[in-house]
Amino acid sequence: MKEGRDFTGIGRQAGVPGQNLQHFMSNSPWSARAVIERVQSEIAATPGVDRGGMLLLDESADVKAGEKSAGAGRQHNGRTGSIQMSQVGTFLAYANAGVGLWAWVDGELFIPERWFADEEAELRRRVGIPEGRAFRTKIELGWEMIQRARVPYEAVACDTLYGRSVWLRREMAGAGILYMAEVPASTQVYLTEPVVGVPTREPGRRGGKPTKARVLSPGRPIEVRRVAELDDTEWRRVRVRATERGQLEDQFAARPVWTTYKNDEKGQAAVGQPVREWLVMRVRGDGKRSYALSNAAPDAPLERLAWLKCQRYFVERANQDAKSEAGWDELRAQKYAAWEHHLALTVLATWFIAETKLEWARAAGRDPSLAAQFEVEVLPALSAANVREMLRAALPLPRLSPEDAASLVVEHLVNRTRSRRSRLKKRQRIDPPP
Repeated sequence: MKEGRDFTGIGRQAGVPGQNLQHFMSNSPWSARAVIERVQSEIAATPGVDRGGMLLLDESADVKAGEKSAGAGRQHNGRTGSIQMSQVGTFLAYANAGVGLWAWVDGELFIPERWFADEEAELRRRVGIPEGRAFRTKIELGWEMIQRARVPYEAVACDTLYGRSVWLRREMAGAGILYMAEVPASTQVYLTEPVVGVPTREPGRRGGKPTKARVLSPGRPIEVRRVAELDDTEWRRVRVRATERGQLEDQFAARPVWTTYKNDEKGQAAVGQPVREWLVMRVRGDGKRSYALSNAAPDAPLERLAWLKCQRYFVERANQDAKSEAGWDELRAQKYAAWEHHLALTVLATWFIAETKLEWARAAGRDPSLAAQFEVEVLPALSAANVREMLRAALPLPRLSPEDAASLVVEHLVNRTRSRRSRLKKRQRIDPPP
């Protein structure tokens, strides 16, 4: 299906009662986690993924009409750039440019802290939020997904929401994970290693003895956007990879910087020992600049850093396949289990698309003479839309008989009548007649 992928639309196309689908998604006890783990194990067993894999951490928000859906609340919606009534999920994608694979491999529903207040206990029970679930930030949810990932990968890439968290960068570095973390242009760094320590109390100065660490050296931090403008920042054009639209070739610069860790997840502003990181800067063809911090090796060449920085492109492709092609943003359900089940089926669908593309590429290799004929370096791979068309040909959607269609219409009318009766009864309870 290309559109109308909600319970009613799917039921009409497949000839299945909408209530059956609703039960399967919202109430049936099948394990979403088991599906996700199986997909990850199949990706790990795919030939060629032992090199060049990336984990890509991102979030996505869907606008909601009210606060009754699990996790819904007035919060920042990255898709619209504003505060809206939304349901937000954090997602982990896997990409391997070498084999042309990208797919969602995990996700967690972000539940705002207000949901865990005592007065919201009944609402939590009604939408099925597990009793053991506690409030966790999006960054903490992202770190949990990275830790349980069972696919081979070389590095983790994330956007500014996660990249600016020094806590997350510290956790990844401590676990030996290579990261390329996007940061805002206002992020402050040191160009020389600062001296950090607890200052001594000056003679004759009132007050207690200092106990908190601070930067003692005279050098001041500088915003990364200012670093990009310094005369000694060396820019170089780097060809990252060939694409269907031509060459990905932009201006890049990288220089070592130092940051001081703060425990920003706990709201404390404690300065830690300085840590050396790469500041990787990019200017795209349209003039837009972006910045990232990485714990890559001190001798990492600019080409390697540029390649790592450009891998977030594939999270956009994975998101597009999940939302536009697999229908992630069309299904509407209130219960927590429905969100998790929908995630599991979306992960399964995006993996099915990726696996079909891989099998097609192995069975029908691209002819170099054809690329020469068209005077291009890269011939296009299958798209998700191509996979859908082949699937529709192999497994066509059933054509409903007039009797089946009439039965579905009657069922729909009955459900609408029941819904209206339920709303009237609820209104009478809230505002009884005089």
